[in-house]
Amino acid sequence: MSKLTGTALIVILIVVIISMAAYPGKSHPPEEKKSVLDYTLALADGTQQSLANFRGKVLLLVNVASNCGFTGQYEGLQKLHTKYESAGFSVLAFPANDFLGQEPGTNEEIVTFCRMNYGVTFPVFAKIAVIGDQQHPLYRFLTNEITNPGFSGDISWNFNKFLIDRQGKVIARYGSRTVPEDAELVAQLEKALQANP
Repeated sequence: MSKLTGTALIVILIVVIISMAAYPGKSHPPEEKKSVLDYTLALADGTQQSLANFRGKVLLLVNVASNCGFTGQYEGLQKLHTKYESAGFSVLAFPANDFLGQEPGTNEEIVTFCRMNYGVTFPVFAKIAVIGDQQHPLYRFLTNEITNPGFSGDISWNFNKFLIDRQGKVIARYGSRTVPEDAELVAQLEKALQANP
């Protein structure tokens, strides 16, 4: 009986180890990164952009899509960017086709759409995955409880927003329904801008 129990425990242990390797859980940090500024991603034109270049700025990271019910938020995001850019603020857009195929276009098509329809001047990055097995390391960092305590959790839909302070730390998170001109979001943004770089 004890031999059978021992064998069963070994089998269970092997299954658990294989499962953890194949599907790393949220209890395991995705990478040894300290802030969003440690990541480099491709812009829509293919140019590699280190987020460290935004050190000293307040950022709003947004996963975006062109065919979503929230796509109209591009207008508010651009207004925020225009209003506060000279104070050291930037919106960073990360197109993703993770939710009902609402971002099917190429990187070039996405940028053209943003500029033609909303006059977007803030950086638009190349398409990435923000959920699932192909989730980009930046979004693993943002959604993991260990690397982003207090603001972790799965991306629920397009236009989730992360407010980042001048040192690259996440200081607030907002869902898709929170519009860019939301009073609390703007107040947090202005407070972050008042802090010294």
